[in-house]
Amino acid sequence: MSSQTPSPEHDTPPVSSGRRWALRALAGAAGLGGLYLGVRTAPQAPAPAAAVPAAALPPAETELWAASFERPEGGDLRLADYRGQLVLLNFWATWCPPCVKELPELAEFQHEFKPKGWQVLGLAVDAPTPVREFLKKLPLDFPQGMAGLTGTQLARTLGNNNGGLPFSIALGRDGRIIWRKTGATSLSELRELAAKTV
Repeated sequence: MSSQTPSPEHDTPPVSSGRRWALRALAGAAGLGGLYLGVRTAPQAPAPAAAVPAAALPPAETELWAASFERPEGGDLRLADYRGQLVLLNFWATWCPPCVKELPELAEFQHEFKPKGWQVLGLAVDAPTPVREFLKKLPLDFPQGMAGLTGTQLARTLGNNNGGLPFSIALGRDGRIIWRKTGATSLSELRELAAKTV
């Protein structure tokens, strides 16, 4: 007696064409549902991390970068415009002989180191008329602001405790003071400063 394997068509009841269409529709819906769930539950790429804010500047530097001064030729000298550069800021006055003596050396430093990322700025702690008259006689090729008595107070907050002139500070690209000096500086001293500063 031979054993016979039943054929599949005998095990599965026949399916009508209407039922076949319903099964296909159900399978398609299940497939779409699975695709939807797959999209909804697939691991999402992490959102880009928010930019880490730079460390807050000390109050003196914050005040400095927010300051704006009238320029002798008109317009405003806004210190914020120079943020991100290496800045040498010099407080001076027309009635201060050491200030007058060092100004040409500051101009030379500007000429020599501007291509290396330095910007010299001057703040005249003086009345507008003497500053304008002085700059007619000794034009300087770096920006000047007329700070008046406000400049004296600003210089004190930046470390010029005795209020002497000239007073200079250097600011790094991060906006922080990296060097300060009360009294006249020289081109050789400024070259040394620049050599130490990246």
